[in-house]
Order: sequence, then C-alpha cells, then structure tokens
Amino acid sequence: MKFDVIILAGGLGTRLSSVVKDVPKPMATVGDRPFMDHLLANLPLGNIHKIILAVGHKYEVIEDYYGDAYENVKLEYSIENEPLGTGGGIAKALQLVESETCLILNGDTYFDVNYEELWQVHLESGKLMTLALKYMENPDRYGTVLLEGSEIVKFQEKQVGLPFGIINGGIYWVNKALLEEMPKQKKFSFESEVLENKVTQNKLVGYISQGLFIDIGIPEDYARAQEIFAK
Repeated sequence: MKFDVIILAGGLGTRLSSVVKDVPKPMATVGDRPFMDHLLANLPLGNIHKIILAVGHKYEVIEDYYGDAYENVKLEYSIENEPLGTGGGIAKALQLVESETCLILNGDTYFDVNYEELWQVHLESGKLMTLALKYMENPDRYGTVLLEGSEIVKFQEKQVGLPFGIINGGIYWVNKALLEEMPKQKKFSFESEVLENKVTQNKLVGYISQGLFIDIGIPEDYARAQEIFAK
C-alpha cells in the first residue's frame, strides 16, 4: 500500500531567530544540509505515493531547493498565504491527500520512528489517528500524554519539575476522514481544537518509540542537533 505524507513546514521559527535567519525553520542548516533533508531521508520512500509540504513563511526557499520531486517521489506544495495555525495548515494540506490514510510530520522535529510498526498499530486499532509518542526525562518543555493500554485518554499541560513523562512526538498516522471531522473555520490549533476533542471521543491511540528525538525549536536543541548529525 502506498500512502501520502504531509510535512508541516510553515512555522515562523521565532524562537530560533537568533541563530537561524532568512530561511524557514525546516531549512535551517544541520550537519551541512537543510534539516528537512534528514526528515525526508528517514522516510520509507518506496512506500510513499507523494509528499505534501505544508508551507508558508518564505516557502519559496523550500520550493526552489526541492522543486517537484525528492528521490523520484512527487512533491506538492500546500501554500499558506497567511498563517492558519497548525490545524488550519493540516486541513488545507489534507485536501491534497489521495490515499485513505496519511502520515503527518512536524518539519522542525526529527523522530526516528519505525514507520512499519506505527502503521501496524494504526491498522489494528481501527481508530481515527495514531500518535508516535516518546518517553522523556524532565519533559518541562512539553505537555504529557496519559495512556490506558495503547489508548490515549488525556493530554496534560506542561508541569515544571516532572521527572519523566510520555510526550507527543509530533508524528501522526491519520485516516483521511479526519478532514471531515475538523473545525470548519480557516485558522485553528490542531493540538487544542482537534487532539483535545478527539481524545474525549476515544479516537486516538499511541505508539511509543525509543528512537532518537530532536526538536530544533530552540537554540539549545538546534546546537545539540548540529552535534548529533555531524556524526
């Protein structure tokens, strides 16, 4: 089965502005190449029908660099002419999806997930959406996720001083039918207006991965990514 992939690459990257200038955050140089290259290279390209890049801020930089294909996989661009929020950006990109299910990734996060296992969890659950999750020590920067078995039952706000927790890794396997269940307004948050809603409807499951997780959203982690990918 071939499936489509959405990569969310429209963020402004304001927290990285001190070290990354003039390019969208996924195009920040990490290990002598754009961060996006690492995300694309880690995908199971042989199983992918097309990749949809949900872009906005300075999207021309991405389009000029990648053009209309990556390693013979078709690229399409879902262009936000104004910021639509994470939810609005996903909804717009989902309109270009042709497969019954699709994979959604954050363009500023590298999470080394076993996509075959993630797909199997999604398939066997029969749920609307499967989230890739990560155990993390001192997850002060992130909200955490509560599970009962594999079912996600609650999203918790950030808690300072929490010794460990399970966080949302920013990778989602979703049924295309999600588009019909999203808010109808143009701009909205995926986290607060979709995930928070669907968890109350018992439509979310989680898959915990032990893979490498790097979020380059702040300068400290951007510097850590440089060290890791230099190797």
